[in-house]
Amino acid sequence: MLRARCYVRAMIPFLIALLVAACLFVAYSLFRARQISRTYTPDGSLAEVNGAQMHYHFIPAPQAASERPVLVFLHGASGNAYDMKLAFEGAFKGRYSLLFIDRPGLGFSQRSRTGRNTPESQAELIAGLLAKLGIGTSVVVGHSLGGAVTAAVGLAAPERVKGLVFLAPVSHVWPGGVNWYYKVAAMPVIGWLFAWTLTIPVGERLVPQMLKHVFHPDPPLAGYAASVRLPLLFRPESFRSNAADICSLKDAVRQQSRQYGKLGQPSLIITGTKDTVVWPSIHCEGLLQDLPDAELLMLGAAGHMPQHTHADEIVSGIDRLVARIEASEDKAGAAEARAGTLRTA
Repeated sequence: MLRARCYVRAMIPFLIALLVAACLFVAYSLFRARQISRTYTPDGSLAEVNGAQMHYHFIPAPQAASERPVLVFLHGASGNAYDMKLAFEGAFKGRYSLLFIDRPGLGFSQRSRTGRNTPESQAELIAGLLAKLGIGTSVVVGHSLGGAVTAAVGLAAPERVKGLVFLAPVSHVWPGGVNWYYKVAAMPVIGWLFAWTLTIPVGERLVPQMLKHVFHPDPPLAGYAASVRLPLLFRPESFRSNAADICSLKDAVRQQSRQYGKLGQPSLIITGTKDTVVWPSIHCEGLLQDLPDAELLMLGAAGHMPQHTHADEIVSGIDRLVARIEASEDKAGAAEARAGTLRTA
């Protein structure tokens, strides 16, 4: 008993120091989160969809190109709409209408009011936004985790989505799990404590290492973190939303991949041969096998961020896909016109 009391007394200074450190981390996180929110404010448009606020950038095409499909861009995990905007706005502006969306819970978009984190639940909000904006013909381009959401949007709104582009996508079940810190951050109570103590002070200091990993084998794009407003990710609620997306993804694609045979839209699958984040042998080959009308574009020596390192090849691939869609629709329209003529003859 005496030994136990001595042990407890010896632990008291340690526990006090731990509590003080936790309070300091929380205070710093509050300060930094407010600083991030003041520095980065929404500069796109906001729309309420099914009770959730969605943030997006819509860039209309000139009148001459207004009848072409709208290109809709969905970013991956740990990002926001500025990533895809940085990669593709300059290449496509003036030739297509462009829509860059903050996926629910990231950037300046709110999570679904249902509390679900699946690609299906995100697709409901994105399809609702397309309807709200009056977009009747689109091609959805999704990177990484956004690839799973792209498939879900194609399933949810086939009448609006005429083509699909999967860029270094997650689409099928993979061996293993996810990083421990995502599991912790996604927990109900512990996750909140974790996010408000360690996410900002530790996460922001690991950015150079994180970028080196996702851009490998290429060097990270100069000024990338500032250009895509990466600090937005480390706000506690955003980080927890991101963690919930990642932790629920494996079970979600296990269910969703059973429906890929219904995705009859022309599709383009793009992957780098050196991607060490998402395995092409599982996801891209799986999509190529499951999708009824898909082509594969392999990018030699490209990693997980080919939208920034091999953009020209990707832009050309998307142009070819759109041309194929437009030719198919022209052919279908001509056939319908001929059928109408025969009926009235």
